[in-house]
Amino acid sequence: METKKSGPIGRPRGFASDEALERAMLVFWEHGYEGASLSRLTSAMGISATSMYAAFGNKQELFRKALARYDEGPSAYLAQALQEPTALGVATAILEGNIRTTTLPAHPTGCLGVQGALAASESGREIRDLLVRWRNDSYSCIRERFQQAIDEGDLPARTDPGLLARYLTTMAFGIAVQAASGVDRKELQDTAHAALRNWPPTY
Repeated sequence: METKKSGPIGRPRGFASDEALERAMLVFWEHGYEGASLSRLTSAMGISATSMYAAFGNKQELFRKALARYDEGPSAYLAQALQEPTALGVATAILEGNIRTTTLPAHPTGCLGVQGALAASESGREIRDLLVRWRNDSYSCIRERFQQAIDEGDLPARTDPGLLARYLTTMAFGIAVQAASGVDRKELQDTAHAALRNWPPTY
């Protein structure tokens, strides 16, 4: 009699790593790194702790993979926005994309990269530092795009690209915090429009 082959030990039949990672991302997004307990993660992913470690490594590695998935999915608007032909188009697309992502129906509010580990214990410090780098990378990409806009004459030559990028990322991260606090999409959109009404801002 032929014996049916099963998957790796501890991994349930029909295990789909992409779906499990998506669920883990949502747990981290809603509860933050430290609030996402192992039992909460494995329950949402539909797998055992053994399967989780076998497929994704430890909790820190799982978070890293979840953040990468967030970059490729909900946060993909940033890379797309940087391709806009004008600096105003870039800024508008970033804020609009941020608002869409932080207020998605049936998803956690706010931003995984902003509130995932703003404060962390010693065990979560590595993740907190990871998210600091993540936010700084976003800032650097926007600063470089604004420098390009200056070089092309799209922004005034006197513009400080670093300060302008900081202005925009502060707005975007602030929107994420407001969304997590329950501010609705319409009010956030009105706020973004007000922030861009006089572009570029003078300072």
